[in-house]
Amino acid sequence: MDHSTESYHRTDLMTITRHVLNEQSKHPEARGDFTILINHIVLGCKYVCSAVNKAGLAKLIGLTGNSNVQGEEQKKLDVLSNEVFLKALVSSGRTCILVSEENEEPILVEPSKRGRYIVVFDPLDGSSNIDCGVSIGTIFGIYTVKDQENPTLEDVLRPGETMVAAGYCMYGSSCMLVLSTGSGVNGFTLDPSLGEFILTHPNIKIPKAGKIYSVNEGNASNWDEPTAKYVENCKFPRDGSSPKSLRYIGSMVADIHRTLLYGGIFMYPADKKSPNGKLRLLYEVFPMSYLMEQAGGQAFTGKQRALDLIPKKIHERSPIFIGSHDDVEEIKELCGAF
Repeated sequence: MDHSTESYHRTDLMTITRHVLNEQSKHPEARGDFTILINHIVLGCKYVCSAVNKAGLAKLIGLTGNSNVQGEEQKKLDVLSNEVFLKALVSSGRTCILVSEENEEPILVEPSKRGRYIVVFDPLDGSSNIDCGVSIGTIFGIYTVKDQENPTLEDVLRPGETMVAAGYCMYGSSCMLVLSTGSGVNGFTLDPSLGEFILTHPNIKIPKAGKIYSVNEGNASNWDEPTAKYVENCKFPRDGSSPKSLRYIGSMVADIHRTLLYGGIFMYPADKKSPNGKLRLLYEVFPMSYLMEQAGGQAFTGKQRALDLIPKKIHERSPIFIGSHDDVEEIKELCGAF
């Protein structure tokens, strides 16, 4: 058969919808709400993927002249992506509270369109890299609300441990959606000819130890002693092993994706300049930590397990050391946490 047309003739491909339905069938009490929500997230990802691919042609690249709540200048694609996901999530009829990096306050969905899920998300992470074509992505985490008739901020400010699902969609050389619903991690690649996300990376497991470390070494003069010591050990191992390779893209989705597949460690530690770290807890640190643990890795803040943290604010920041089990174990020992 001609490979160029082969995908059109195959009906046994595991699409993301079929995968989520299979997961749903393991829970007889399920009503299909979660599947509908995921389908709307997938739709948003497809739309943003299309916009990213033609951004230069459509003049979507460049600053709008406004800043978001983090004080970062917003790119046109940031604004578009945020609008796309807000509309997709509200129209699903399955959400009650939405928290976006781009919105200062949580968004309460109007009662007539409310459902039982809370979605926290960064609509376009790494957007400062848009102009140079580096991979960027969407990060999301999903909670259930206690009472969908009366959702409150307390429903959002909960440990990452209580998430029911998390994922990211990476827009790069291919468009890939990585998802966990609490029973492992699976990767789906968008087949442009079908317009469907196809399961290409089933049951992703991060290697127990890796040969790559990923950190912004430009901040080295501001690091604390455990971080500096760990990076020194990566470069100049005392046990005679080979040094680790440094890989740092500066786009969290791309750096975590590489770490998940190849192993190693990604770090954005606290330092003198950013004593609370720089990455946002709810919609960056929590979803990525959830995925990493589901894949057999670890996520550590420098003081405790990342998923045990209880946020006090929706845009709170946190340090993070995340990746292969043994690599994170080493930084935990240096920090004196066992």
